[in-house]
Amino acid sequence: MHLTHKALNFPNPNYHSHGPSHSFNSNPTPNPGLLTLPLNLLSPPKRRRSVLFATNNRGAVQIAVANNHPLFVPPSPSYDYRTFRSAKNVDVSTLGNLCVDIVLNVPQLPPPSFHERKAFMDRLASSPPNKKYWEAGGNCNMAIAAARLGLSCVSIGHVGNEIYGKFLLDVLHDEGIGMVEMSNSTDVVNCSSASIETLLCWVLVDPLQRHGFCSRADFSKEPAFHWMSTLRREVKLAIRNSKVLFCNGYGFDELSPSLLLSAVDYAVDVGTSIFFDPGPRGKSLSTGTAEEQRALDQFLRMSDVLLLTSDEAESLTGLGDPILAGQEFLKRGIRTKWVIIKMGSHGSILITASNIACAPAFKTRFVILIRWMSLILLGAETVLLLLLHMVIYIICRWLIH
Repeated sequence: MHLTHKALNFPNPNYHSHGPSHSFNSNPTPNPGLLTLPLNLLSPPKRRRSVLFATNNRGAVQIAVANNHPLFVPPSPSYDYRTFRSAKNVDVSTLGNLCVDIVLNVPQLPPPSFHERKAFMDRLASSPPNKKYWEAGGNCNMAIAAARLGLSCVSIGHVGNEIYGKFLLDVLHDEGIGMVEMSNSTDVVNCSSASIETLLCWVLVDPLQRHGFCSRADFSKEPAFHWMSTLRREVKLAIRNSKVLFCNGYGFDELSPSLLLSAVDYAVDVGTSIFFDPGPRGKSLSTGTAEEQRALDQFLRMSDVLLLTSDEAESLTGLGDPILAGQEFLKRGIRTKWVIIKMGSHGSILITASNIACAPAFKTRFVILIRWMSLILLGAETVLLLLLHMVIYIICRWLIH
């Protein structure tokens, strides 16, 4: 079957199903017709540019940084915790889940059969579609949103040395976001070329505007980058010099549970706050392998801030009341201070040991055309994601000060 690479003409050119999409304008101006956040009330810091980024060269990983950049200045072997916290110069680092979303119109969505779906994806990937259909996806959106709110950001993860990886590096660089490559030359020596390539997510829309998603991570029982087993020195330095390490459940599609846990343990050791959003993967991880269940439990107990939808909170606690579910996470947690429950159009609930607060959803104006009716719900998700980033910004500023 021939598959046509055809762009989706979204009413909003900045629309992205996973959050605000990237722009090659590194200092974007607000669109008066869209959601406007009252950032003047929060006194955001002046935008800071990260100078850290990674490139691959003939299989070896090189980190290009300024020699005097504080991210690579080791602290004293003995330090006071409070002094160490104050020395952190990166507001937020994201861990894993770096991918390229490719948004295409297709004659029909992928078939349900495992082998037919795999063949469908292989046909899509046989020739790269036009770059205008590409978007930075996954945790790139979290980093971009945080950077546009004025936070200094670093993305920790893996991208390949091919056109998609270079695209992501360009996007992050243009947004002022640093990049730390997780793999090293010894990791990739015995790996196939396909296993080290940048992860792609095919976002597919059929003529009836129904949506489907397809990624090579769907066709393997192992994480996409299972060959990575240890944290590189540069990764540890990035975590150590960050105030917040943001992780989500999709990281388990790329990285092994043991590697993710080593990042959590290291963040705890060096006083970096952990934000965890299990997402839809939380439910499957809770019934997954013993290693996945242990890792999920550790994330839920050791994170400073948990972010979940009401359905996700119910699936992990068995409690339908979102406030009771949030309080249950606090009881189970060792380090958990805040639980944020996302309630769709009702906004979000922030639950602490002593307080419960509600952040209402922002209203925004949509330009609705009949052919885009099926995208309204996705647009609502974008608004709620922006609200979530707003809450994250407030939390980050609170942690920083």
